[in-house]
Formats: sequence, structure tokens, C-alpha cells
Amino acid sequence: MKRLLLAGGGHSHVFVLDALAREPLADVEVTVVSPFDRQVYSGMLPGWIAGHYEIEQCVIPLAPLAQRANARFVQAHVARLDLAARVAYTEASEPLPFDVISIATGPVMNLDAIPGLREHAIALRPIESLIRTWPSVFAQLAALAQAGEEAVTLTVLGGGAGGVELALAIAHRMRTAHVPARVQLVTGQPGLLPTLAEGVRRRIARLAPARGVRLIEDDAAEITRRTVLLADGGEIASDVTIAAIGAAAAEWPREAGLAADGRGFIAIDERLQSISHPFVFAAGDCASMVGHPRPKSGVYAVRAGPPLALNLLRHLAGQRLRRYRPQRVALYLISTGPKHAVASWDGLSTVGRWVWRWKDRIDRRFVARYSR
Repeated sequence: MKRLLLAGGGHSHVFVLDALAREPLADVEVTVVSPFDRQVYSGMLPGWIAGHYEIEQCVIPLAPLAQRANARFVQAHVARLDLAARVAYTEASEPLPFDVISIATGPVMNLDAIPGLREHAIALRPIESLIRTWPSVFAQLAALAQAGEEAVTLTVLGGGAGGVELALAIAHRMRTAHVPARVQLVTGQPGLLPTLAEGVRRRIARLAPARGVRLIEDDAAEITRRTVLLADGGEIASDVTIAAIGAAAAEWPREAGLAADGRGFIAIDERLQSISHPFVFAAGDCASMVGHPRPKSGVYAVRAGPPLALNLLRHLAGQRLRRYRPQRVALYLISTGPKHAVASWDGLSTVGRWVWRWKDRIDRRFVARYSR
């Protein structure tokens, strides 16, 4: 009996579990370990913040999906990996032995990247932490508004798609709930959406102020209880600060001895195998393909699901693996607060409510596929 361990409930592993449910493997024992019993579809999170969705519409329950795949589900963090013994350990030191392991744990956030971030900011990751925190923050702000208090200031740190969508979603939610608030986005010195085309950046730069989001193109140097200090020496008021500063690599894969890229992400080849340990596979935001680096984005994590499932099944069957090269260009659908979005594809862009309806159909279809 071979043992397959799926570490993490990321978008790629959701597809793997679905594939195993459709085509069960004989003589393979499958275990899934994830710190949460559901996978939040990150593309719908801004819509939840904005008030367009209930949270239950944005999540894929992992335990039922694992059950359909005849896999054991363990709700825990992977904290340590012993590659020589082929055993993963949870934070409670529970051993999870394997013959083959696939890692799709997603990225983490470096809470020490900015002084004061750990103590005074709400981190976007793990997403479940933000989901737990946001309703109480919103309720407190609404109570202050009802009591006639001055408008509060909310600051989002991070000019990538996650930070942009989050700031615009918060501004929309505050406006529709009649909660007076000033929303500002500290993009970092590279500015808005630095990996996307100039046309998209210009569209968002025009839209943001119209949606009530002030843009500040500077780096956050320090966060205090009520302020954000900027790299240029300035200081801005901030009653609530949310950090969406981008992906960082977890430490435990590198500490185990897995080869990593310059940023610490698991280095994989075109077969989605570790370049140092062929019985280790990885996909999504926790990994980086040698020779084909791509932005850390759910778009690429979702696309990696089918080739990951195929190669895991072929590896377990002793068959030759298939090469996979991630697409060079990806479609980005960026929500802008209300039911409105911007589409970006290889330097081309368009905008409108119809783009949001398109995005909404894609997102709902993805979640529904794995939640039945």
C-alpha cells in the first residue's frame, strides 16, 4: 500500500481530490492535512468584504471533498518535515508518514517585514484570520458612526491585486452601510499593480479616488497603533491597518532540506516535482518553477491543479510524468468595489459591470464544482 500525503488544502489540491474522487486509486492510502476544514476561494473574498456574498458562498468544504476521494482528513498545520524518514509532523507532533507528498499550502505573510505589523495590523493571510476579524472591526466602526464619532481611517498596505481589491471593497462596504470612513491604500514605491500592464494601472488609478480610496505611492516603514510611518519620512493617520503586502515562503520546507529559489519558495521542475527530492511535488503559491517564474496568484494555482493530479497519479503508478509549462499570460479580473470589475489580458484591458458578471459566473462555478 502506497501512502500519498496532500499537505495543504490549496486550490491545486482541491482539483487533485476531485480527480481522486472521479478515478480512485487502488492500493493507495491518501491523507489530506490542512489547518482549516474549508478552502476559501480567494477570488471571492473581496466580494464578501464588499457585501455581495455570504461567506458560505465563498468556501469549499474540505472534509466532504476528502471523503468523496476516500481520503483521510486531518485538520492541523504541517510544522516539520523529515525527508529521510518520509514523515511530516503537525504542530502537535502527530506523525504523518508518506511515500509521496504533494505540497499546496499557499504562501504566508512575513509579519516582521514592517516594524509594528505583527502588533498593530490585521494580516490578510491566513485568510481565515481576516474572516474572523473583519466582522467585529466593521461592527465597531458602524457603532462609532451611530454614536456620532468622527470618520475613522482605514489603511490597506500593498499595491498588488489583493490590496487593490481589498481597499476598494472596504470603501464600497462603508459607503453602502453609511459608515463614514476614509480609506487609503499605501501601494509601496513600485506603485499600483506593478506586474500588470500600464493600461490597467491607469484605469485603477482613475477608479480608486472616484470610489473613495486615496492612493499613496510609498513604502510603509513602521506601523503604530494609530499611524503608519512612510519611507519618505511622512506619517499618516490610521485607525485600522490591514496588510496585504504579498506572498512570503513558509520556513519548514526549506528547513527540511528541500531546494528553494532565492525567496525561499519550493523549487520545482516542469513535472511539478521538487528539483532535489523527486518524491515531493508542489504547486501553487508555495512553489516556484525553475525557468518559468510566475506571479503568486490564484490564477496559476488553479491552472496547476490538472497537471499536478495527472503527475501524482502517474508517479504512483510508476508511469512517465508529463511536462507542464504555466501559461505566460493570465487573465486577471479585478473587482473594484461595487458589482464592477476590470479585465486584464496581455496588455489589453476593459472595464464594466459585465466584467463583474463574467467574474461572478467563473467564481461561483469553481466553488460549486467542488462543493456538491
